[in-house]
Amino acid sequence: MKVLKIIKNGILSENPVFRLLLGLCPTLAVTTSANNAIGMGLATTFVLVMSNVIVSMIKGFIPAKVRIPAFIVVIATFVTIVQFVMAGFLPELNKSLGLFIPLIVVNCIIMGRAEAFASKNNTFLAAVDGIAMGIGFTLALTLIGGVREILGSNTFFGYLVLPQSYKPMLFFILSPGGFFTMGVLLAFFNWISSRKKEA
Repeated sequence: MKVLKIIKNGILSENPVFRLLLGLCPTLAVTTSANNAIGMGLATTFVLVMSNVIVSMIKGFIPAKVRIPAFIVVIATFVTIVQFVMAGFLPELNKSLGLFIPLIVVNCIIMGRAEAFASKNNTFLAAVDGIAMGIGFTLALTLIGGVREILGSNTFFGYLVLPQSYKPMLFFILSPGGFFTMGVLLAFFNWISSRKKEA
């Protein structure tokens, strides 16, 4: 039951983007397309799961005074691995995401989960939490990126969606479009939550 609750929290009730409003910098910056969004989401998920597992394993050996620096070193190690793998095997995606890959190190979702969950639970639950939060983050990014790509470029994962007569709205692939899309989706999910509470 605890595992199911962790999964539900990560994907729905404590979704990093739509509930906790964490990681908004990469959320708004890289979601100009669904490809970028899913790439960033998967990279963050890998770092989240692996750092949660390692932090959970070594939590008993880290002195309280150096806890945060130790977590940063663990996270930075996995971010470096992700960056090298992307540069070697997915150069286009790596170029597209640019600076936001190394900035995963200071992503408050990862640091928050290491501090609030992984450092207080066993390795299995820490891994499940990392997977659930990563899936929630990836789904949120892909939803925002998909909406922005369809409306702003008339494509989805690079494929034409609407007839060519449709004129894409450039607004949606610019920064204001990111804020607008995020705001509309947040309002929609809050409306759904309030309806459930009333029912």
